[in-house]
Amino acid sequence: MEAVRGGGRRVAVAYPSAAAAAASSSAGPEACGCKGSRSCLLCEEAAPPPQKRENFVYWPLTGLAVGDKESEFAGWAFLFPGVFLLEDFISPEEEGKLVELMDQSAWKSSQSGRRKQDYGPKVNFKKRKLKLADFSGLPKFSQELVTRMKNHSPLAGFSPVEQCNLDYGPERGSAIDPHLDDWWLWGERLVSLNLLSSTVLSMTCDSEDSLQLFPASLSEKEQRRASGSPSVFQNHHQSTSFTSERLGNTIEWEADYSSSTKLVPSKDITVAVHLPRRSLVVLYGPARYVWKHAIYRNHITSRRICVTFRELSQEFSNGGEQEALGRKLLQIALTFQGTPM
Repeated sequence: MEAVRGGGRRVAVAYPSAAAAAASSSAGPEACGCKGSRSCLLCEEAAPPPQKRENFVYWPLTGLAVGDKESEFAGWAFLFPGVFLLEDFISPEEEGKLVELMDQSAWKSSQSGRRKQDYGPKVNFKKRKLKLADFSGLPKFSQELVTRMKNHSPLAGFSPVEQCNLDYGPERGSAIDPHLDDWWLWGERLVSLNLLSSTVLSMTCDSEDSLQLFPASLSEKEQRRASGSPSVFQNHHQSTSFTSERLGNTIEWEADYSSSTKLVPSKDITVAVHLPRRSLVVLYGPARYVWKHAIYRNHITSRRICVTFRELSQEFSNGGEQEALGRKLLQIALTFQGTPM
């Protein structure tokens, strides 16, 4: 793949529909890969339970979750650390080439109406065992992506040992329930590249602890810079300023303490992290270990591919109990000669 930087002039690229892609990459009717409580449109006999509606929206330039203007939390905000979002990580031309290369390999049916391609060791998380026998490394087309990631400070030193490609389609009712990724084998940063369509990452927390909300507003000069972001309630009372740097930009937010703050249970909050097409998102810290993430069915409106990269946990890194095994995993992964498992 050519090293073409994203963010340039946008061009129109034609992509096959999900149905066409499915037909070209698998023979016969699609099988359902659901197990246990998971379900999709291929296996459901009754309507699934209703999905939570997001009542906060994450603003990447501020690091705040801001109350949705149509919810009871309109005009309120709270700090939401642990998310790094980079738009136009790749160009439209690169996206088209990546999808073309992925569709040359078979997609396997997975749970909740998704299809997958795995590049990583076979892992039994319950027994905490893994096998290297068939692991041949990450795919060649990901080498440039990994190199490019490291140019951004939140991904300094990032060395992925696993890549999972997930194919979502509305005709299958594709989704993924709220969950926390394993942290026995996988490390601090979860990195995902969002291809073919925009979607929403829904963040929820099961904690009974309360979150402190504050009324918030943008300063007048910053309202113009953030004019493309969702609207928030504005006021001009006595305030304390928060500053957050994202992607080389600095936005000042004003937390209004002239009126009382508000405590709400964490479990009552759902934060929508909007993922534009071709964007890269990193979850770390609280967004990785405290807040569950999900992709709900109503946010899949056309074919979407998610490419997720995972690094090793401390147990498998330098100084960890399984350092030697971790070193061997990395040696295999970073050959970039892999084929799907």
